[in-house]
Amino acid sequence: MINDKMQAAFNEQMAKEMVSSQLYLAMAAYFHASGLDGMGRWMEVQAKEEMSHAMKFYDHLKDRMGTIVIPGIDKPKAKWASPLAAFKAALEHERFISKSINDLTELALKEKDHASSAMLQWFNKEQIEEEAQV
Repeated sequence: MINDKMQAAFNEQMAKEMVSSQLYLAMAAYFHASGLDGMGRWMEVQAKEEMSHAMKFYDHLKDRMGTIVIPGIDKPKAKWASPLAAFKAALEHERFISKSINDLTELALKEKDHASSAMLQWFNKEQIEEEAQV
């Protein structure tokens, strides 16, 4: 079973991943509306990937008999000053997510939650890739 601190932190991270998915889908719509279909398709792929990340947290909580809290999500921003501004916002967001994953990793170590720590190692590696791609 997962402890209460880790459960709360994983639910919070699941929400952040869902926000990421919606943000990137909003960016995709912005790019398509601007006639930048290649950028739009790339962001659509990112949106799907972020939802898969949310599901990894969902599955981890489910597998460890944790309580899953599905978050409400605010409407994401819909327009940016330029395509470059959108990509800069995406990079800033990925850095925010990287910090959040690092904080979760520290919490898992502090709580001696080895199962969560092992799962989070995948995310630590993934965030290097995410930042590099953006």
